[in-house]
Amino acid sequence: MLYIVPSPIGNLQDITLRALEVLKNADLILAEDTRNSVRLLNHYKIIKSLSPYHQHNEHKVLHHLVDQLLQGKTMALITDAGTPGISDPAYLLVRECIRTGVKVECLPGATAFVPALVNSGLPMQRFAFEGFLPLKKGRQTLLKRLAGEDRTLLFYESPMRLVKTLREMIVYFGEDRPCCVSRELTKIFEENRRGTLREVADHFDGRVVKGEIVIVVGGK
Repeated sequence: MLYIVPSPIGNLQDITLRALEVLKNADLILAEDTRNSVRLLNHYKIIKSLSPYHQHNEHKVLHHLVDQLLQGKTMALITDAGTPGISDPAYLLVRECIRTGVKVECLPGATAFVPALVNSGLPMQRFAFEGFLPLKKGRQTLLKRLAGEDRTLLFYESPMRLVKTLREMIVYFGEDRPCCVSRELTKIFEENRRGTLREVADHFDGRVVKGEIVIVVGGK
């Protein structure tokens, strides 16, 4: 059995009782960064073996992990924050488990874009999650295509690129498009800055921005 276990995006109390039970009972916990995950486990007094599973080694360890699962081991996959597979490693392992007949179960839990969408004040009946924009190739083409999208748009972004990305969105979406930038969700210094793309870009321009970023943009 492979369990996909969401982990808190900030506040360590944002984890389900079932997730804690799965982590306690798993034979092995696969972690994106074992140094980050051990803090969560220590907080809940869970002593388990941790093995790294991230974008730089997932191809290398994939078949070894599946072999262990086929031999009867139970594993839990967690990432640094949120639900594995949402802009984080998980897809390759899940696909291979399904192909080889290993049972996969995903627990419900934390995902950053959901609270960002809900507290943005923008329409949430229909939305498109785009994750991180391409850094170079295809970036402008994608923004141009999304300019005509009528659903609410969600993006992840790094603090260093936030203002640059907002300025690019102004070019393709227009400066008056409604927007909300959420950062440090569930943490002490959580901020949700709402306004037009121009207003939000001006707010963050020149500031030292920290934390995980979700950009929510109204559809056309």
